[in-house]
Amino acid sequence: MKDLIKTIAQALVDDPSQVDVTEIKARQTLILELRVAKEDVGKVIGKKGRSAQAMRVVLSCASAKNNERAILEIVEP
Repeated sequence: MKDLIKTIAQALVDDPSQVDVTEIKARQTLILELRVAKEDVGKVIGKKGRSAQAMRVVLSCASAKNNERAILEIVEP
């Protein structure tokens, strides 16, 4: 899951080296924290949050295949 989100985010931003994804395991939930450069936050979120929502849908589908629940949080620097 981590690699999936990292690959998508690196394709969206201007500085792919600044993309960092951290996994936090809760009880039955996997939380992925996405960090990008300050100037790339808008590109990851997208207009009206469409890019972020699309990443969340892809993550949800991928995690459902493994009978897991995953949440994507975009952490601003």
